[in-house]
Amino acid sequence: MNFLLVIPEIVLVVFACFFLIIDSLTKGKYIGKLHYVTVLLMIAVGIYCLAPVDNLSESYTFSNMLIHDALSQSLKGFSALAVAFTLILGANYAREVGIFKGELHVLALFTLVGQMVIMSANSLLMIYLGVELLSLALYAAVAMRRDHVAATEAAMKYFVLGALATGFMLYGMSMIYGASGTLLLPDVADATLATDSNNLIFVFGLVFLVSGLAFKLGVVPFHMWVPDVYEGSPSIVTLLISGAPKLAAFAMTMRLLVDGLLPFAFDWQQMLMVLAVLSLAIGNLAAIAQTNLKRMLAFSTIAQMGFMLLGVLSGVVDGDSQFAVDAYSASMFYTITYVLTTLGTFGVILVMSSRTHEIVSIADLKGLNERSPWLACVMLLFMFSLAGIPPMIGFIAKLAVLKAVVSAGYTWLAVYAVMMSLVAAFYYIRIVKTMYFEPSTHLSERIANLPIDSKWVLGANGALVLILGIVPGPLVALCSLIILQSL
Repeated sequence: MNFLLVIPEIVLVVFACFFLIIDSLTKGKYIGKLHYVTVLLMIAVGIYCLAPVDNLSESYTFSNMLIHDALSQSLKGFSALAVAFTLILGANYAREVGIFKGELHVLALFTLVGQMVIMSANSLLMIYLGVELLSLALYAAVAMRRDHVAATEAAMKYFVLGALATGFMLYGMSMIYGASGTLLLPDVADATLATDSNNLIFVFGLVFLVSGLAFKLGVVPFHMWVPDVYEGSPSIVTLLISGAPKLAAFAMTMRLLVDGLLPFAFDWQQMLMVLAVLSLAIGNLAAIAQTNLKRMLAFSTIAQMGFMLLGVLSGVVDGDSQFAVDAYSASMFYTITYVLTTLGTFGVILVMSSRTHEIVSIADLKGLNERSPWLACVMLLFMFSLAGIPPMIGFIAKLAVLKAVVSAGYTWLAVYAVMMSLVAAFYYIRIVKTMYFEPSTHLSERIANLPIDSKWVLGANGALVLILGIVPGPLVALCSLIILQSL
């Protein structure tokens, strides 16, 4: 059993336990210092995971239940950095609303550990354990504002629907285990090729698995929780849900469908196609009608995840996987791009919010350019990226996915996705119009004295969205190399 392969997980779990002990013994006296130690540890873990990904061979540990490869290490690194940025951007907000406590940091640490377990999973059992660890931590984080009715309601909805989706996934896993006789994903793939007698059981199990995946991604028709949870959660928890866990959801999709059930690609591709088409339509059309900013971003997330699925469903054409590397790397690139942009978008909301005035409505952004030109400029970069307007990175990501879809022969699907992107551009540009061209009702409340760490992180985030849009080659090449090594 090689413990060196799971050093990031061990370090994070040990530190989380240490954090709990110190914080409880000192009654929160050193929470500020522990906060910075937590952030620095996550950044260090992220760099540690990302450093060797360009030359990493596959290794296994814990009876082959965990895999150490380029895909897992790269996603772990990006996920650790995303959670670290979430804590930096949300620290001041958490202080304002009274949740800057040890519990918040420990729950963030355990969400990260859950994501890492999912990313390294080579077994159905480990995927389930990772999903449970991630989900339980997020349920508790949503309910941290116990005196806030909306947060409590959001936590209950998230818990009930999440438990239902987990039940779907577990039932699907049990059917696949019953048909294949193994929990290890490579052995499941071999079992699907070895016999045709249990194909019906595999397909039924696949339906339940895809349903569970769809819930974790928040795509239609398993999207009911997304707007309510995004709106009701404290903004820092909303970012914790909408950011890094999307990387884990992408990893889970790759592990289950590509590593374990690729022989059934025709079946799950049709399911993903339906999910993607519905998500693009309902997500974008519903977002237009929203006046609540967090609900609008929630529906846009549904559409964005639908777009990501387009890349996954384009990898295999009539049993031929020649387009797999381009398609899956485009989907990975899109997911990383979305997480990067979402961090900045909610980061702007977080630094503007306070106990007395939380940013809730789109109207709260009126005249932002007059109150803080710097924040308005950063938000403009993020909105343009989400809308897919060049030269932002979001344009390159959408173009890569569309190229993969066309290469797979789904030209009609690419045209449909472009039309839905035009619909999405309306509500993203509406944010820009609100910030720059509508008079502010809060002109006297000029936004100043932003925390220096938040300012630097937002600035770096906005710069990355622009620079990677102009020079996307290194990240695109990295994603292609990672997928090529992992297939």
